[in-house]
Amino acid sequence: MRLLGCLSVLAVLGGAVPAGAQTGAAATADTRAEASAGIGPGARPVGAQWSRSPVIARNGMAATAHPLATQIALDILKAGGSAVDAAIAANAALGLMEPTGNGIGGDLYAIVHDPRTGELVGINGSGRSPRGMTLRQLRSRLPAGAAAIPSMGHLPISVPGTVDAWFQLHGRFGKLPMARLLEPTVRYAREGHPVAPVIAHYYDRALRNYERRRAEQPFEFDNARRTWFANGAPKPGQMFRNPDLADTLERIGREGRDGFYGGETARIMVDYLRRQGSAFTLADFAEHRSDWVAVSCVPYRRGYELCQLPPNTQGFAALQMVNILKNVDLSRFGRGSPELLHYVTEAKRLAFEDMARFYADPAFARAPAGLLSDAYGKARFALIDPLRATPVFRPGNPQAPGLEGSGDTTYLTVADKDGMMVSLIQSNYRGMGGGLVPDGLGFMFQNRGELFSLDPAHPNAFAPGKRPFQTIIPGFIRKDGKPFVSFGVMGGAMQPQGQVQVLINLVDFGMNLQEAGDAARIMHDGGRQPTDALLGSRADTRPIDNLGLLQVEPGIPEATVEALRRMGHKVEVERTGVPFGGYQAIARDPQTGVYVGATEMRKDGQAAGY
Repeated sequence: MRLLGCLSVLAVLGGAVPAGAQTGAAATADTRAEASAGIGPGARPVGAQWSRSPVIARNGMAATAHPLATQIALDILKAGGSAVDAAIAANAALGLMEPTGNGIGGDLYAIVHDPRTGELVGINGSGRSPRGMTLRQLRSRLPAGAAAIPSMGHLPISVPGTVDAWFQLHGRFGKLPMARLLEPTVRYAREGHPVAPVIAHYYDRALRNYERRRAEQPFEFDNARRTWFANGAPKPGQMFRNPDLADTLERIGREGRDGFYGGETARIMVDYLRRQGSAFTLADFAEHRSDWVAVSCVPYRRGYELCQLPPNTQGFAALQMVNILKNVDLSRFGRGSPELLHYVTEAKRLAFEDMARFYADPAFARAPAGLLSDAYGKARFALIDPLRATPVFRPGNPQAPGLEGSGDTTYLTVADKDGMMVSLIQSNYRGMGGGLVPDGLGFMFQNRGELFSLDPAHPNAFAPGKRPFQTIIPGFIRKDGKPFVSFGVMGGAMQPQGQVQVLINLVDFGMNLQEAGDAARIMHDGGRQPTDALLGSRADTRPIDNLGLLQVEPGIPEATVEALRRMGHKVEVERTGVPFGGYQAIARDPQTGVYVGATEMRKDGQAAGY
């Protein structure tokens, strides 16, 4: 199927090549924002002029953050693979082509619609802390008075969960051999692939951040530099190779799960980590397992419901926002109105206060069941002043028996001819991860352990063999109990906020799948975090900016921005697109089975089908 992508047009006066347009031996279009300054969107015969057409196909669909990964997923579908097979293949490719967002050194979560049962199946593929390190031992390795775990070096590392999750998903839903799924990425890793523009931007940000962090607190970076930054940050259009990663993926395809968590690969990882001062052992890796988890859904309105995975993710924050917002008819406000954005912001603030109080590894502390009740949603909604921003919100007290930071992530979704739909999110967390690359393996360890609290009274406090709080959340929407949209919005605390805004765009304002993601978004940053001390505990001494900052994209009307400020919000217009995440989605027509795919302008991605 021939698809029209999102094309960037550059007018060069007099045929001159603009500064910065040369990358390597070939001239490429200037991808800087200033190259198109003063030029607005063109016209379209149908739909919003700032968007583009969704992609429509019958037999299969893939939407990822990189066009080559999307093509790999389609190739797997056409070869007889399942949607899970194609998702694994695309995820492996993104670990090579978008290492600024993900890789096999990170974690994975997924929701799968199983057409055989009609059910949604969830998997938690997140890793745990070293079993041989206590909170007291961790604190002894931190500077005196430290309030948080550093984002770089060995201390924030948890066991990489992605590869085990691949094999768990593949064992239940796969059709093609794992080696076949990894082969396209192995080939691109050896032969090279051209770096995409947005990913090049994130490479540059990552390198500058690592150099700054190393100046503050040194950590081993030579391996990372050899892998990605030998000649500085890769540029748009530059051919990039990673033969070390090719070897690692080949070994995984040949030896299976134990080709990563055992044998030579595990020995290399643990030996390297121990040299950095880590407490990890071979047993920490060998004993790691993903968990199949129940998917929770809450009704919104008119038969639509949002579905998420439980803690240790922040998925329940999106569900709590839905439970709050369904108490007001948002459709009576304009799409860019201050009233709408005020309600969304206050709902986020309320949900995130509960997130900071209750969300943690359920093996150590279970969130109260009442968090997702209609009654609790109504009670929290009643706290919202419709005219003013409330200066301080506190966590609620839901009844139960017995009982934020920005990140870099990739989200992808795949659907196949049998009706299987996969919503998958994968991440190394902040930057490209913690800066540490095991010798000759071609990937970076994640830094998810940064998201533990150091307060022993907190449910999310660091402990041996514990999963930290996680920001990454795959999303799913059902309509009248049937699968409707597999989707996600990547990017730290933006994820629940972004998913809820997409849901509102689809349900309350009737936008199509593409417009719902392209539309200007807001992102609230602030309030208490799961890494902070528990409210009222002895460790709760650090001031908290409860009101926080509301960032909005330029597409939000200026009059709305000023009205929000008069309501008491601290508002900043943010023009880079970086804080607002990245969106992919696939919708399924329940009558015809036809798929609609979408991917948004803030990333390099592509939706395609056949």
